[in-house]
Amino acid sequence: MSTEVITKPKILLCEDDTNLGMVLKNYLELNDYDVTLERDGRLGLAAFQREKFDLCLLDVMMPHVDGFTLAEDIRDINPDIPLFFLSAKTMKEDIIQGYKLGADDYITKPFDSEVLLLKIKAILKRNEELNKEAANVEYDLGQYHFNPKLRELSHGGKTQTLSPKENELLKMLSEYKNDLLPREIALKKIWGSDTYFNGRSMDVYIAKLRKYLKDDTQIEIVNIHGNGFRLVVP
Repeated sequence: MSTEVITKPKILLCEDDTNLGMVLKNYLELNDYDVTLERDGRLGLAAFQREKFDLCLLDVMMPHVDGFTLAEDIRDINPDIPLFFLSAKTMKEDIIQGYKLGADDYITKPFDSEVLLLKIKAILKRNEELNKEAANVEYDLGQYHFNPKLRELSHGGKTQTLSPKENELLKMLSEYKNDLLPREIALKKIWGSDTYFNGRSMDVYIAKLRKYLKDDTQIEIVNIHGNGFRLVVP
């Protein structure tokens, strides 16, 4: 008899109010979420570096590292993860700052747990659908055909299997085809941060992709100095 293992979505909850933290953790766990509760921003970042999460719920006012600073650190590691701020601060400036940091939602306390649950479900469902769509997209790049799912770049009956990083980089360039792919976006998404050394590493991968695409003289990867790269396809 085969038993299918259903993995629960993992949520990082950072909340320094012990009572609210425990109530929220228990409520989300009753609704089939796997919740890691941390009481300050420093511990929250350590947990995020240690494990893989599907969504973060961050209290804005926390000791050691506040929610806004923690959100910036989390975004450096994973620019795409859904982020919700929980806050007693209702000032317009705070709410705007939350959204500027790329928050998916800014929820002011006190809030209705059921509404929060519905918002979490909606955002995770949206991400799941986006990932499914993205997983099945293939690209025609001049005389080449690129299948990111199989990591294959084909031309004239020959197929080149790309390494995971080459594949991710070409996929991002293809998504931004004929447009600027900002350097820091690619570095944060593929390498985890936009340090000098990661930048040098990306340049090496760009050189490899240029070599793979050299048989179609109309295709080029242009370096937009200091800003990023542009995959030019006629």
